[in-house]
Amino acid sequence: MEKSLESKFAAFKSQGFQIDLTRGKPGADQLDLSNNLLNAEVSSHSPSGVDVRNYGDPLGIPEARALGASLLSSTAETTLVGEQSSLLLIYQLILSNYLFGLKTPWKDQANLKFICPVPGFDRHFRLLEDFGIEMLTIPLNGTGVDLDALHALLAEHKNIKGIMCVPRHSNPTGDTYSDENIISIIEAGKAYSEEFLCIFDHAYLLHDFLPSPTQTPVWELATNLDAKDQVAVFCSFSKVTFGGGGLAFATAGKKLFDLLSRQRASMIVCSDKVNQMRHLEFLKDRAGVLEHMKKHAEIVRPKFEVAFDALDVLSPEIGAYHKPTGGYFISYDTKRPIAKRVIELCKEVGVLITPAGSTYPHFHDPLDSNIRLAPTFLGVEDLQDAMEVFVTAIMIAHQELD
Repeated sequence: MEKSLESKFAAFKSQGFQIDLTRGKPGADQLDLSNNLLNAEVSSHSPSGVDVRNYGDPLGIPEARALGASLLSSTAETTLVGEQSSLLLIYQLILSNYLFGLKTPWKDQANLKFICPVPGFDRHFRLLEDFGIEMLTIPLNGTGVDLDALHALLAEHKNIKGIMCVPRHSNPTGDTYSDENIISIIEAGKAYSEEFLCIFDHAYLLHDFLPSPTQTPVWELATNLDAKDQVAVFCSFSKVTFGGGGLAFATAGKKLFDLLSRQRASMIVCSDKVNQMRHLEFLKDRAGVLEHMKKHAEIVRPKFEVAFDALDVLSPEIGAYHKPTGGYFISYDTKRPIAKRVIELCKEVGVLITPAGSTYPHFHDPLDSNIRLAPTFLGVEDLQDAMEVFVTAIMIAHQELD
């Protein structure tokens, strides 16, 4: 290690840092934007007359379903309102296919497989692992998945049940899929099998913080391709209002929608209509949601700019990243296989980074190069310290291989 880097690293150790950069959580300043929800006086009945205090309406009150449909550009009839997160609804959709299926339950089939873009969302991988589904990885290219790799996988493998991806501000790379890419994914899946399932987890649909690429709503593209029965789209308010205290929305073709609804009927007596009403009265409508998200962007943008400024110090020979225009993460790729070492060095001085390999199935990053950073939760001062530690750790780990 160079003398200057060695002394700098020793100085970091003396600081006694306790900084957690592992999870993409909203900062307290973002959560404060929704504090009115905590003390809201909620109407006992929805505008359509539903008593939100009682059982019934398992798919959500009509006004909440209409709000979800407006965000996903779908129809209220095939949009439901769920709890907490899009991840929970996706899990229930996979479970419904596993237990029942549209034709044959997945549990009665052998060698189930799913296509997963990488770097990707660790919780998607954990979900599929629960069902013993083999994950076939496919690289991203900045505007979506590598289509040549997609077609190669579909030609090589049997019994691929679908693809699961985050089409806007992808976790963690920030990729926003082009319309052409989404269309190609749907068309390729449709040609492969009538049961091929395209799951679009729109977790960051609303989370632009810089000018972002325009994107035709996925549901509109699926409709135009006559592929609604093979497409399911999800989003949530987990990072709009409160983590675990928001609403989640799902839309799908009628067959998939009915399958998901059947599964939920076995699990949930009724949805939390009080919370739906609380959110409706707070956010009002789609325009209200978008206005609320502008406030989030004003808080999030400066934090990402701090991270960008720090990473831009690193030369292209050491590593590279693409600046996201929304979402909650930055994906940094080192040129050498040092991701584990970088994270180990950061931990030595009290800065916790998402474990190496998390962005790949079974924690296996074949190049040991991808590192996910989550700037939003920290205050600016802590973030500046964390990024300085991170950049120094990369320089040290890079030089150690000389």
